[in-house]
Amino acid sequence: MSQVKAKYAFFNGKIVPIEEAKISVMTHAFNYGTGVFGGMRGYWNDDEEQLFVFRPHEHFERLKHSAAFLRINIPYSIEELTAILTELLRTEGYRENCYARPIAYKSSEMIGVRLSDIEDAFTIFAIPFGSYVADEEGTHVHFSAWRRIDDNAIPARGKITGAYANSALIKADALLAGYDEALVLNNDGHVSEASAANVFIVRKGVLYTPPVQSNVLEGIVRRSMMVIAREELGLEVVERDIDRTEVYMADEVFLCGTGVQMVAVTRVEHRPIGSGQIGPITRDLRRLFFDIVTGRVAKYRHWLSPVYAKEKVNA
Repeated sequence: MSQVKAKYAFFNGKIVPIEEAKISVMTHAFNYGTGVFGGMRGYWNDDEEQLFVFRPHEHFERLKHSAAFLRINIPYSIEELTAILTELLRTEGYRENCYARPIAYKSSEMIGVRLSDIEDAFTIFAIPFGSYVADEEGTHVHFSAWRRIDDNAIPARGKITGAYANSALIKADALLAGYDEALVLNNDGHVSEASAANVFIVRKGVLYTPPVQSNVLEGIVRRSMMVIAREELGLEVVERDIDRTEVYMADEVFLCGTGVQMVAVTRVEHRPIGSGQIGPITRDLRRLFFDIVTGRVAKYRHWLSPVYAKEKVNA
């Protein structure tokens, strides 16, 4: 994960130096977790000298849905949000893989637990970003003792800042126990997702993933992976409940998401998955995914938003 600080941010309606993008300690979102966020990756294609943002329209659409849960108004259309992000990335001048973080939040400086009659604000920053997990082809996970938040408590399909305390508890315990990540069960005892990633298993050539009713984030990469698996590899993809023991019996397991990208799980606790090495389906999907996000597959170029004008790139 990158520790490099951004130089700029979109804040209070304009792009400013990152040092000027500050909030008060009294800000409602800081005190109560009343914010929502997104995460988008930009992928640098060295051959074309172009930075491609992966599916920004879908990410901003989800951000608006998340904001609606908390009664936050984002005063920009999806097209305007994409244009703001593009301008920010151009200002940063990134010529490497990066990660953008839009945040919409309750900005009033006050004490009081509520969502109405509170001001809203919106900001974006972006940083260079590499791998989220150290070993993307051999990740070691365990099953967390924590349960995934339930939709009737905090909407799991919304990227709500306060809800990510659940993810932090899950991830912290996994790392302290010597694992790379954790799988989480929902309140029904079925597999939900990882700390901050969707999960797929392969059994006898069929791809399975928990349904959206299992308190999962409706991931953009998850959705994309299902399309790629069906259309490019001809795989059957099934959304259904997954039992814990099915994971132990799986031929392959992988995680996917904007942060983790696509990670092969090769051990669960002290049990190898399949051969204990990245499986053939996971390897093929990883190769296709990275070709697609870097603009090397014409069929999926509509998923990408180029940052730099062509004449600028070739100058």
